[in-house]
Amino acid sequence: MQNIRSFFLFTTGVALFALAALLTASLTVAFVGILGVLAAGRLLSARLKPAQVKAKRQNSEMRVWNDGRGTIIDL
Repeated sequence: MQNIRSFFLFTTGVALFALAALLTASLTVAFVGILGVLAAGRLLSARLKPAQVKAKRQNSEMRVWNDGRGTIIDL
């Protein structure tokens, strides 16, 4: 009777350990997959942004005009 109880406890312990290892491995794979999708999304979204263009002033005088929708002041 003692051997059967020991065998049952040992088998239960091994099964619980295997279940915990499987759960940890599956969570790790899911986490790495989510990180991969986010990294790919950031990479693709960075490529879709247009390049910034630097504007330089041609002269230093202030211009004011009205285009019919409101007054524009160009500093």
